[in-house]
Amino acid sequence: MNTTYLALRERLANDLDVLPDKPEETPDSTLRALWFAAAGSPRSATAAALGELPALAHDHAHALEHFVTRRLAGEPLAHITGRQRFMGLEMLSAPQALIPRAETEQLAGASIDLLQSSTVPRPARVIDVCTGSGNLAFAMAHHVTDAEVFGSDLSVEAIDFAQRNGRHLGLSSRVQFRTGDLLAPFETADFIDHTDMIVCAPPYIRSTKVEQMATEIADHEPRLAFDGGPFGVTILMRLIEDAPRFLRPGGWLTLEVGLGQGPALTRRLQRDGNWQDVRALADANGDTRVLLACRS
Repeated sequence: MNTTYLALRERLANDLDVLPDKPEETPDSTLRALWFAAAGSPRSATAAALGELPALAHDHAHALEHFVTRRLAGEPLAHITGRQRFMGLEMLSAPQALIPRAETEQLAGASIDLLQSSTVPRPARVIDVCTGSGNLAFAMAHHVTDAEVFGSDLSVEAIDFAQRNGRHLGLSSRVQFRTGDLLAPFETADFIDHTDMIVCAPPYIRSTKVEQMATEIADHEPRLAFDGGPFGVTILMRLIEDAPRFLRPGGWLTLEVGLGQGPALTRRLQRDGNWQDVRALADANGDTRVLLACRS
């Protein structure tokens, strides 16, 4: 390794504060991602772990120093590189939408497994609510090639960015995006009682905790994407109540939930006659992070 790499890696090893929900970011993967970006070949921390580092021209070396300084000041790595890996897809990342997290891959994987099962008709019609960058919608379109996938978000900026992501991924013809509040953009006969899956990784942080969040999140990512209301479950409760109108009998609601929210929401679904076969999926730490519920 050259002296530039070693010196910058030492800076990152001493001063980098990595958030728990970005386990792919280490001093080495961060430096490699910034190195590729400085050389004009941006890639995510995951993708940057592979391959030889390119040689840096003099102006590229100055860009790399600047990138490292920005990262240590709290700017998200994915915003500096413009890339984030999700379910094998090298996606664009920008401040207009929440950065896709590795933890959301559990929801994506469970939803894809259901879509590929014999219980869901083909082609399946899927709505990704609170789509943000479109990461869940694109993952399902990519892995379930005959699915009809739609995404919605209240943020015009997020929808515009999701459409950019579709062009970047070559999936723009597979996912249609609509701007609006949750399921409101789908209030038509084509979707009411005819949807096979509604998936959502919603905002689920209590409003009072938003100001206490890490600077890397609070100062750089859209509040709309993580503020879940006074108790953190505003969007989740609305979807539990509204989704049955749109789902066909046997259709699925799949949700990511915050830490500690799983048990109460599981009981809420189990008490509701609109739902059956309620499943709570735990993460590696034993915490319920994904809920699956079948429309009765």
